[in-house]
Amino acid sequence: MPESLIQAVEQASSSEELVEAVWALSRSQSEQAIPTLIKVLGFNNPGAAVAAVEGLVQLGDVAVPILIRDLDGYDYGARAWAIRALSRIAHPQALEILTDAAKSDFALSVRRAAAKGLGDLRWEQLSPEKRETAQKQVLETLKTVATDEEWIVRYAAIVGLESLAHHAFADEIQHFLAQREQKEPDLTARSRIRLAIKEN
Repeated sequence: MPESLIQAVEQASSSEELVEAVWALSRSQSEQAIPTLIKVLGFNNPGAAVAAVEGLVQLGDVAVPILIRDLDGYDYGARAWAIRALSRIAHPQALEILTDAAKSDFALSVRRAAAKGLGDLRWEQLSPEKRETAQKQVLETLKTVATDEEWIVRYAAIVGLESLAHHAFADEIQHFLAQREQKEPDLTARSRIRLAIKEN
């Protein structure tokens, strides 16, 4: 079954046909589909990429090591989709990849997806000792990313900090956000800071 679905993706002759084939493959929930779904992320077809991300997210943790291994260092579009998938799966195994992407990827779409994902990691997957270290790393990363040159990336960092505050460092994050509100030049990002302060 997965073989024929994979073949349908590889042989699709139009954009619409590709999207349909990728959705069918995603719905199969087969681990065999993972490499093909990852390959689709680089096809420059947003509809197919959305379908592939959904399939990878539904497959969950099993897709994480392969996503990390096959992360595209050249195609930032494919990388952004892969980071979105890793962010939504939210396994702490992706911590280093998401940290590096949030801080230093040249593509704002990648930095944005990574920053949001860092705040949503499933901390219960880690032992208490590792959890504390990882959460501190995320806090420092998101503080740095909250000063990114692009307002949409700063916005994502604020969302990430708000999520992290539900698990750790609530007071420190509140204090940091209050300081950032005074310095944030973008109205939309500033409004999001206010909301985060209110929610926490």
